[in-house]
Amino acid sequence: MPSPCPQTPARAFVRASLGYIQPGTERPVNYMFEPPAGLPRESAAVDLRMVSIQQSRGSGVALDREGFELWEAPSQVRDFDDADEVRRVYHAECVALALHLTGGRRALVFDHLLRRREPGRPQLALGRPGDGRAPSGNGRVHNDYSEASGQRRLSLVLPDAAERRELGRFCILNFWRSIKGPVVDTPLAVCDARSVQAGDLVASEIRYLDRLGEIYQCTHAPAHRWHYFAEMDRHEVLVFKQYDSQASGVSRFTPHAAFDLPDVPQDAPLRESIEARCLVLF
Repeated sequence: MPSPCPQTPARAFVRASLGYIQPGTERPVNYMFEPPAGLPRESAAVDLRMVSIQQSRGSGVALDREGFELWEAPSQVRDFDDADEVRRVYHAECVALALHLTGGRRALVFDHLLRRREPGRPQLALGRPGDGRAPSGNGRVHNDYSEASGQRRLSLVLPDAAERRELGRFCILNFWRSIKGPVVDTPLAVCDARSVQAGDLVASEIRYLDRLGEIYQCTHAPAHRWHYFAEMDRHEVLVFKQYDSQASGVSRFTPHAAFDLPDVPQDAPLRESIEARCLVLF
């Protein structure tokens, strides 16, 4: 049975650079393919900020309060590159943990994605948009769902309008796990949802070749409280909230970004991870 991870000695915090966006009046647009001639891949200018990121093992954080939790939850998946095995085994593991954490009545994993750190790639560079295998957000602070796209995701996963009308609350969780070994180069930072104001979140258009999406990017605020979990290993999973339809009393959005740990040895193994997204119905 999964259990909360115990505390592990580590530095209390690190200082690292995260990529916010500069405030603006126009809706940001991000292309996940080669944009039309003369247009940038990302229209919003980056606002790099050095922030303190707390090492939070054993700190007592909670999914419905700060927006995230770390769990000891070994997976029975033998090969995470085997998509069929991941769908058959890992999706079921995420469903079981989602129900255990939330008390929801039903959970549905609707996608998963493998990510691998690219050798020699600066963390905050744009890399290869659309590749989908670089660490999350290329260092950009974001939340995968906005108010609008969170509701849209519900209709995509549950196309039956009558079934949706019978629902009360629902939420979307992300399950983030190393698939190789301890993460020593590029961990994931998550922001305490209580420290994020609605005005910090900027609805941003994501353009794919065949569809449009919407995420939240973030402008910087000194109040933001950042956390990470040192040397996350394959037997652990970080669960964080991407959307919650309940408007008050619980965390709703958890901005996050990959970041470079300082003083990482040149021969450190490159991070490999999987993330799965899960819709939980109450």
